[in-house]
Amino acid sequence: MPTFKAIRIDKAPEGQKGTVASWCYFDEAGLMDGDVTVRVTHSTVNYKDGLAITGKSPVVRRFPMIPGIDFAGEVEASSSGEFKPGDKVVLTGWGVGETHLGGYARKARVPASMLVPLPDGLSAAQAMAIGTAGFTAMLCVLALEDFGLTPDAGPAIVTGAAGGVGSVAVALLKKAGWHVIASTGRASEADYLKGLGADEIIYRAELSEPGRPLGKERWAAGVDAVGSHTLANLLAQTKYRGAIAACGLAQGMDLPSSVAPFILRGVSLLGIDSVMCPKPERIAAWQRLAQDMDLAKLAAMTTHVPFDQVMDTARDILDGKVRGRVVVDID
Repeated sequence: MPTFKAIRIDKAPEGQKGTVASWCYFDEAGLMDGDVTVRVTHSTVNYKDGLAITGKSPVVRRFPMIPGIDFAGEVEASSSGEFKPGDKVVLTGWGVGETHLGGYARKARVPASMLVPLPDGLSAAQAMAIGTAGFTAMLCVLALEDFGLTPDAGPAIVTGAAGGVGSVAVALLKKAGWHVIASTGRASEADYLKGLGADEIIYRAELSEPGRPLGKERWAAGVDAVGSHTLANLLAQTKYRGAIAACGLAQGMDLPSSVAPFILRGVSLLGIDSVMCPKPERIAAWQRLAQDMDLAKLAAMTTHVPFDQVMDTARDILDGKVRGRVVVDID
């Protein structure tokens, strides 16, 4: 059977803790069950990929594992009636790169149910510039819209705004007509965020410390990728009957808040999960991304790296050195 280049994660040698990531040539016979084999052309580096490769969090739950929670490419072989050889496809989530061999390889085999057709108007590289981060941002925007919020309700805030989810969320909310407040810990990114559509910049320290149960009402909606005190402060300063879409935990998994915003202002917390999101919702979100994503802004927030720089980039994303989105050119 042919082999192909991949990143492989194994448990650390006996007597050591954690995991070890290394380059290898993987035998195609070792791919997991699935009815579609994809020639992977592009992937991306998300925060979760950084955790998997560095072993700083127990993201990987099967060994050996090929990491990479996203990929895009072309169907090479299929026994599914849904896809045929030559079809362009996208995958995000479903535990790929965690429990199912992932996208940091030249080939992947998965069930057809995990794949979405590449939307018209997007290339594989652009789909990976969006990736899980941008897909999650779109789910957040859709959740706020489904909740009934519109731009005339007040501003929308985005935390972790210079990161992957945040960058796309800023651009999408601006496209939808919102007055966008971007929160970042990097003052140097102010011009970048304004270029994506941010109307105001506030700095992370304003939200990241313990705050009051209720504060001045400042925004009607929000996209939070940070969690912990930041999310608690967002809720405390949300306008009457506003909502925050929560999708991340960069600051922490805790939520040191109170019931005050919920019972005194009718604020809602909307949980966003992109990993197990049902396929019809995925297709709708990708179609909306193809329609609403400003490709010039997408290009402005995207860096391309060759396959052999994935592990360095994974470390950089955990160190807060990565702005926006990263596309990995697997081919």
